[in-house]
Amino acid sequence: MNAMASAAFVGLARMDGVSVANRGLAYGDGVFETMRVHDGELPLWPGHLARLREGAQRLGIGLPDPAFIEACIDEMIDGADAGVIKLLLTRGDGGRGYAPPVDAQPAWTLALYPLPPITSGGLCLHACDTRLAIQPALAGIKHCNRLEQVLARAEAERAGCDEGLMRDSEGRVVCATAANLLVHRNGRWLTPPVARCGVAGVLRGWLLAQGLVEEAELAPGEVEDAAALALCNAVRGILPVSLLGARKWAAHPALTELQARLAMAYPMFSNPAVGA
Repeated sequence: MNAMASAAFVGLARMDGVSVANRGLAYGDGVFETMRVHDGELPLWPGHLARLREGAQRLGIGLPDPAFIEACIDEMIDGADAGVIKLLLTRGDGGRGYAPPVDAQPAWTLALYPLPPITSGGLCLHACDTRLAIQPALAGIKHCNRLEQVLARAEAERAGCDEGLMRDSEGRVVCATAANLLVHRNGRWLTPPVARCGVAGVLRGWLLAQGLVEEAELAPGEVEDAAALALCNAVRGILPVSLLGARKWAAHPALTELQARLAMAYPMFSNPAVGA
């Protein structure tokens, strides 16, 4: 990356503070990716990069040269056997007001965290009252405004559950607060579409591309009477759901098979108990 291109970005592997004028802080004006580190690599990086590009393009934010980003990531995760790396890209600093400044210099940061703790057994899922707003302009991308998820996750915590099941404003089931939903019905694994709201998860995308999962709109009743439920994301892999309200699920062979297919492609997910 040449000096002129580098100067167009405030890119730091570590940041001690964020400017009060940063539009990501002020308005959620940015996108981010949360990625699993395994043996000093990011096995799902191509999927994360594709979604990062899509999000930056939709918001009109410039993206650093991917080779430069990759070099910074490699330096940060060198020697790390496992962990979670978060890449945050914002429009940069701007004055007061919503209008995006035409001369803003995009800012991006990297941070490395340990893997989430290991849990045993299935997850307890809470049906959240907080709904996801329908907004196709932002659907699918991982933008920085996550207040709906913050409120829903607080609901789940108050209910003593591991995660929250979220619906859109018209009552359609969409996802969990930090994972995509997998529903086993009539011998098939289904996942709700995210064209109107929700995040197009990287692991969800892989499962769809492999033909292991299909998209289908789902009503709450269709979720509750499913043969099996699971959540998936690119950090935790595929985790079983054992409880939603009064409905309980036992271990299901279809879920074991799906987890095994994932572990064959990505050995970092060979332990499905990582990270509730």
